[in-house]
Amino acid sequence: MDGTIIVADDDRTIRTVISQALTRAGCRVRSTSTISTLWKWVEEGEGDVIVTDVNMPDGDALDILPAILKKRPDLPIIVMSAQNTVMTAIRATEVGAFEYMPKPFDLAALLALVNKAVKQSTNQKRQVSPVGKNPEEKLPLVGHSAAMQEIYRIMARLMNTDLGVMIYGASGTGKGIVARALHNFGHRKDAPFMAINMAALPADAVETELFGLANDTNGKFDAADGGTLFLDEIGDMPLEAQTRLLRILQESEFGRADQTGNDVRIIAATHQDLRALVNEGKFREDLYYRLNVVPINLPSLSERLEDIPDLARHFLRVAAEEGLPQKSISPEALEVLRRQNWAGNVRELKNVMGRLAILSPEENISAAIVKQELYSKSNAVIENISRPQKLSHSIETHLKHYFSLHGDNLPAPGLYNRIIQEVELPLIALALQATRGNQVKTAELLGINRNTLRKKIKELDIQVSRGKKMM
Repeated sequence: MDGTIIVADDDRTIRTVISQALTRAGCRVRSTSTISTLWKWVEEGEGDVIVTDVNMPDGDALDILPAILKKRPDLPIIVMSAQNTVMTAIRATEVGAFEYMPKPFDLAALLALVNKAVKQSTNQKRQVSPVGKNPEEKLPLVGHSAAMQEIYRIMARLMNTDLGVMIYGASGTGKGIVARALHNFGHRKDAPFMAINMAALPADAVETELFGLANDTNGKFDAADGGTLFLDEIGDMPLEAQTRLLRILQESEFGRADQTGNDVRIIAATHQDLRALVNEGKFREDLYYRLNVVPINLPSLSERLEDIPDLARHFLRVAAEEGLPQKSISPEALEVLRRQNWAGNVRELKNVMGRLAILSPEENISAAIVKQELYSKSNAVIENISRPQKLSHSIETHLKHYFSLHGDNLPAPGLYNRIIQEVELPLIALALQATRGNQVKTAELLGINRNTLRKKIKELDIQVSRGKKMM
């Protein structure tokens, strides 16, 4: 790697670590702790790449990026920040940053990024679009976890494009919020955003909803002209409607329905494995490739537990803005929330915080109040399970609790197969343990064919151990 790298960060340790690593890689390095010195070096023509923090003692680095790029449009700027929110990533992209990297960062990844920036063609021009200050007042997404950082980076790159996006995630992970953010912070923000929940539509109403009637073109495609059409739960779309949608998109680029006379960006979402649906013949492969241009995989709440305190406080602020009593929450209460099993993901947490805002008699919500709210509904469940009862009663109790977690909403489609799989997996696994992994005896015990048993073991990814009884 060759070139002169300017490193700007108010943390001396970070400057030293980055400078030493770049020097070992063959670069010349100049480092500073102030924006004023950074700007002076830019004016003097110094540097082939800039690596800069956002918050500096004498200002916000993102505020001067447009000026730097106006003077040096060929200068790649890598932005680092410990304020790891989606808006930081969006701001960095909008003001023309070459790349955004959250702190703490992987040094090897940073070196690879600098190497890529050094090699960038010097005659590539950047399009600068300054944004106003303090845009984080209305964050569309909340969380600083590593799992969310990758989501923010992908979203930032997609904001001002017309690329088709497929958002994957379980119910309650925020697929609709991501779709909204891609629209609201992109160049189509002043045009309509139209959403359709494909799972909620009868099969015979899908085409009418999308394309309108033959004598009355008032479908969602027309309504979304110039903006974004969000197809939620696309995996539930009937095959006939899939064919019609594909025909609309056939001659378009990046999911824009130009051939209808409309200019529409398509964003889709699903909780299902579309690739598996394609293999089963339930989803058109050609439509899959049309829509799945850029996939975004949203993590479940269990994969981003460190975000729970931020989310909980955010939902309390939202509740207060909506007229509910203003509440704070204790660190001990947040720890209780972190230990909870959030089957309903972020939506479930939001519902719980809303109930706490209404029902908690304390201004500062305590751990005891949180435990009371979380476990009050499940106490009866625990008491019932502790008594002898039929399996069907236990399952019914579990399902009632599961449905209650979704409030007024329904669980994601495909519930039957998910529940059957949840019962099937422990049944087969425990039967195998009881027979010490003997598949002949297990098939006989279960009353199923041995080939069926083998198929189930493979499908459910059950580990079989021979000769050791686990029960």
